[in-house]
Amino acid sequence: MDLTGKSAIVTGGTRGIGHAIAKALIGAGANVAITARKESEIENATSELSKIGPGTVSGYCCDVRNYDQVKSLFAAFGHVDILINNAGIGMFSSVESMSPEDFRAVLETNVFGVFYCCHEAIPLMKQRGGGYIINISSLAGANPHAQMAAYNASKFGLNGFSEALMQEVRHDGIKVSYIMPGSVNTAFGGDEPNEEKSWQLQPSDIAQVVMDLLAYPARSLPSRVEIRPSRPPKK
Repeated sequence: MDLTGKSAIVTGGTRGIGHAIAKALIGAGANVAITARKESEIENATSELSKIGPGTVSGYCCDVRNYDQVKSLFAAFGHVDILINNAGIGMFSSVESMSPEDFRAVLETNVFGVFYCCHEAIPLMKQRGGGYIINISSLAGANPHAQMAAYNASKFGLNGFSEALMQEVRHDGIKVSYIMPGSVNTAFGGDEPNEEKSWQLQPSDIAQVVMDLLAYPARSLPSRVEIRPSRPPKK
């Protein structure tokens, strides 16, 4: 896919993986809209990304858990060729200690938010003869762990959703892939990126996967990509 002039939406695009993806898309000539829940984050990110080119960047305040806000986002943007569903949260505790509100927030962000965005994007992509939807999942979508029940449930669900959606829209010229990263050196889930964790994947590594997927010929579809650190600490 030649990205020159293509329209892309990256949810959660102000930092971490989403920011790196937006940067790569803009550098390839796409016109990118990034979203976040905080206006201040959007202003800082768009100010930085606007210096890249040759593509352009715009920012929208949108909580993907809110369907009305998602509808407003896509109505404002008008059309979309590429949708990167990156917005996600992680809250890690036992089922017994996790509040129902926190459990709901994880599922509503990581699964419902993706559904809302896909629901709005698909008709717009059909109007343009096709498009590409890439969902950022996790290896936690295939590997359950204690203290991660909510996050595991959301990513297992996202993977199943992505597989089904891929089968639904492939004959409309819309590709669907999902990426399952292992440990990434970001501030996700309250973590702190630092040199001691340099063995972890970098956000730019995930952005490279996105760009590679977009570069595949129209006839081919890598529907799932697992990527993990090549040399994690030995146990």
